[in-house]
Amino acid sequence: MLSAASRPYIDASVPVLRDHGLAITRHFYASMFEAHPELRDLFNMGNQASGAQQQSLASAVFAYAANIDNAAALAPVMERIVHKHVSVGITPAHYPIVGRYLLAAIKDVLGDAATPELIAAWDEAYWLLAGELIAAEARLSERTQAPLGALRELVVTDVDRETEHIVSYYLQTPEGTSPGEFVPGQYVSVAVTLPDGLHQRRQYSLSDTPTAPHWRITVKREDASNGKPAGQVSNWLHANLKAGDRIQVSPAYGEFTTTLDAAHPLVLLSAGVGITPMMSMLATLAANGSRREIVFAHAARNTAHVALRRQWLHAGTQLPHLRVATFFETPLASEREGTDYTFAGRMDVTRLPLPEGADYLLCGPTPFMQTQWRALRDQGVPAERIHREVFGPEALDLG
Repeated sequence: MLSAASRPYIDASVPVLRDHGLAITRHFYASMFEAHPELRDLFNMGNQASGAQQQSLASAVFAYAANIDNAAALAPVMERIVHKHVSVGITPAHYPIVGRYLLAAIKDVLGDAATPELIAAWDEAYWLLAGELIAAEARLSERTQAPLGALRELVVTDVDRETEHIVSYYLQTPEGTSPGEFVPGQYVSVAVTLPDGLHQRRQYSLSDTPTAPHWRITVKREDASNGKPAGQVSNWLHANLKAGDRIQVSPAYGEFTTTLDAAHPLVLLSAGVGITPMMSMLATLAANGSRREIVFAHAARNTAHVALRRQWLHAGTQLPHLRVATFFETPLASEREGTDYTFAGRMDVTRLPLPEGADYLLCGPTPFMQTQWRALRDQGVPAERIHREVFGPEALDLG
């Protein structure tokens, strides 16, 4: 718990961080990477280049200060961070480095306003957070029986082109077996060495049932657009990874899971490649012979941009209480609005048969999830019934 002496300084920091947070985080990353270039391997340098990581950290520091006494708000975000840190290889040794450069950035940007008392309060708050994360990461490492950041070599047994921009990769151990158990909705980190020598990891949801004799990841090639750089790792995988190759993959992590054998209804809302964890859940429900009431709604440009379509249609034949809705922004001539819950335009939850007492899971681009979250809340769905899967900087969002 934060000390009474430090609390007024953290409270007073909230408006300051709202105004200067981005300048602080930009300074923090620049100075830390200059002194410790080896840490570039632990961070998504694509997000660094676009500025998304700096903006996200600024928002996270602000949110932490504003919610430092609100454990209920911080707990789910902390859990996301713990899983992400373990998957990319953050260790206790990294925390003193981050703390040193973050506090220095606060001092440098705020100047005379960063009094010794304010810096001391933030030093206490940082180590309060760091201590909780270090302990939680150690517990997760113990549960998975894998060291922090552990990787192992897997074999690509098959490559299946889903759409022009999306490919599924099937992975097994060198012995030809499944890499192990996971919970539907979890992800793995995939590690590659890029042509410039930079080592990078990215997270991809597992898109098949845990009972399959393989792991499957379904990867979208991310082209440069709207000032956002092309996806370094996704593009490397598309250009280089083929059947018979070997690749370094982490154990399964992530908290975007739900109790699949529950009795109450389940609503899955996805867009684009956000279909991947939903497909893992649907395939598992089908394999288990579930009779649960399920609504699965997916948004895409049109059917040519829908991944894993064969698999979801197959799951539908085994799930008697599954209702499927699709929303296509630019539907093809064969995609008629109003037939079998096929709609033109972006997803609109008011057009869906939303069952009472359902759990809701969202996965897709951040604007999509924000829109669906607000729409569900407007429909009276309790916030605690809505769960999101987010990768990248948005994982730190408290909203």
